[in-house]
Order: sequence, then C-alpha cells, then structure tokens
Amino acid sequence: MKLALPTRLTLRFLAIAYVFALLLVPLGAILWRSFSPGLGEFWASITTPAAQSALQLSLLVVAIVVPLNVVFGVPTAIVLARRKFRGKNALQAVIDLPFAVSPVVVGVALIVLWGTAGLFGFVENNLGFKIIFGFPGIVLASIFVTLPFVIREVEPVLHEIGTDQEEASATLGASWWQTFWRVTLPSIRWGLTYGVVLTVARTLGEFGAVLVVSSNLPGKSQTLTLLVHDRYTLGNPYGAYTVSTVLMAVAVSVLVVQIVLDAQRKRTKTDD
Repeated sequence: MKLALPTRLTLRFLAIAYVFALLLVPLGAILWRSFSPGLGEFWASITTPAAQSALQLSLLVVAIVVPLNVVFGVPTAIVLARRKFRGKNALQAVIDLPFAVSPVVVGVALIVLWGTAGLFGFVENNLGFKIIFGFPGIVLASIFVTLPFVIREVEPVLHEIGTDQEEASATLGASWWQTFWRVTLPSIRWGLTYGVVLTVARTLGEFGAVLVVSSNLPGKSQTLTLLVHDRYTLGNPYGAYTVSTVLMAVAVSVLVVQIVLDAQRKRTKTDD
C-alpha cells in the first residue's frame, strides 16, 4: 500500500528528528565541549601519561582479542555451517549468549570462575598467575563480549556459497588445508572482514565487563572507556569529554571502513 505524500514526509521528519535528538545532539555536545577551550587544551588532555597508557592498553587488548576470535571463530562457523550434530542448537544459543547477557553479569561470572575464591582460583592461589583484577581478566571479558561477531558474520556466507567448490577441490586431490586456504577463505573474506571490524569496535568500546574485572589503576589497568568513567567521577568532565571524542573518532573510522568495504564487496559481486 502506497502512503500519501504528506504521510511519507511526516514519517521522514519523525525519523530524522529521532536520530537528531538521540544521536547527533549528544555527540555534537561532546565535540563542542571538547574543542571549545581550544586545540591545545584538547591535545594536552589526550596526551597525558594516563591517556597514553589507556590507549596503548586498549590497542593491546584489540591485538590479542581479534586474532583469537578469528582463529576460533572461523572453524566454529565452518562446523556450524557444514556439520549436523547433536547439541548444535544449544551451541548456537551459547554463541549468542553475549548478546543477551549484561556485560556486568559477564564480569561477575568471570570473578566467580577465576577469582581467588572461584572455581579456578588455584590458578592465582597456587600458581601465582593473576587473572581477575589483572590484564588477563580484561582480555577474557573482551573475548566473551565479542565472541559472536566473527561467527555470526562468517556462518551465513558459508551457507550462501554452499559446498560445491570445496567438494570439487577435494575431488582434485587438494588437502583440507589447501581447500580452506584457496577456496573457503577467499569466499568468506568479506564476512570475516566485517566480523573483525565489529570485534575491534566492540573491544574498544566495552565498559561494563571490563570495569568489573579490572583493578582500574591509572597508567596500569585502565582502558579508554575506564579512563572516561574515572575522569568524570573524579570531577574532571572535560578530560572525560576529550577521551570520549577519541573513542568517537575510532567508532567513526570503523564505520567508514565498513561502508568502504561494503561498497567494494558490491562492486566485486557486480564484476563477477
């Protein structure tokens, strides 16, 4: 059913107003408050030792979480797309669990497992390897909340391409590794890239789970999101605004990369 012109214009206006009020106005306010004192003040705020340490720690977490998600996510997606086995639906539900569970609950669950009084508390008590309130805890929390992205982006692509090419490769005598490297991986490269982009964005922006398992010490165990929270609660809202602007810039960069990749993917399909 085709809507009348006034109705269409009204719906468009409401949609634009909704986005403007909930997204553009708050983000614009942060940008204005970050840059109103001048570029010098902004630069000084984001180059303090605490800010540099938080940025380095966040990037280090990304450098660990992304490869682990790729290494374990791609085989999991292949198993889910290519195999039928008992418990498959349960595994699908477990993979989607981070979408449903609050990140704070994730942090508490990690403490129950890896804390000194937890199920695996012997790791710290007997082996002296600190998980909770240390860097490994931040990595574990980030892995948990980003677990579904690679799997959920790669699995539909595997369903779409089917198994014809892989079976032809095996028939011609290729090993499973050659088939994966030369046939499967090129076919899933766009889905894998999207998964990586989403994983990077979520890792950098994660707050709840990381807050629970981190000691939140400036210069030692603070990510960018924890630094924003710390500065604001300690009465330094301007410092929180400037770091938020850095995170916003990263998010916009990720969005631009995703748009460019999507356009390139569409051109590739058109050429094919």
